[in-house]
Amino acid sequence: MSYENDIPPLTKPQLPKKIPSITDAGALLLANMRRNISISAKDEQLILAASTLISVPKKDFFHHEGQVNEYSAFVLSGCMRSYFTDTNGFEHTVQFAVEDWWITDMMSYIKQEPGKLNIDALEPTTLLLISRRDQLQLYEQCPKVEKYFRILLEKSLASQQLRIIENLSLPASERYLNFIARYPQLINRVSQIQIASYLGITPEFLSKIRRQLAGK
Repeated sequence: MSYENDIPPLTKPQLPKKIPSITDAGALLLANMRRNISISAKDEQLILAASTLISVPKKDFFHHEGQVNEYSAFVLSGCMRSYFTDTNGFEHTVQFAVEDWWITDMMSYIKQEPGKLNIDALEPTTLLLISRRDQLQLYEQCPKVEKYFRILLEKSLASQQLRIIENLSLPASERYLNFIARYPQLINRVSQIQIASYLGITPEFLSKIRRQLAGK
């Protein structure tokens, strides 16, 4: 199913009446970066200068399938989801992202070509954006920033590999329990339908699993 005729063209998210300053918001991003690399005061200023602060209202889209994803988004507050829709019209969730997480259509972002994912806000969300052009410029200006994103990419690849292995080898009930254990911050923030879509099962089957687990 194509979203081209179903969803209006993406408009730039609007700033809310109250939003943190770029300095305050950037402090959260810089704290995240410091957990992986050491950065100088000069690096910090360059990173903040390359960052754009926006908000995305609940149910609005940050990115649509078929568009070029120009930005990587760091979540300051709220909850985002990336997903695609198959030929039968079923949604398949690829990623959730809450505070202190990054989200983007990675293939579209890196190649700067039309993407295959939709990214929407499950809650009112505030994001810090870094464009692909600015990211590459930061790599030249601040080599440690390139190291930071390499570390994130390695962690993401390892997580995706584990997810593939579990999807191919574990029953749905164990995959659900693993999801709860790994992402307790998501359980009360995303719907059961969306969790089922992430796990690759129907909502009805997830309800059955939850009843079975509750009965133990």
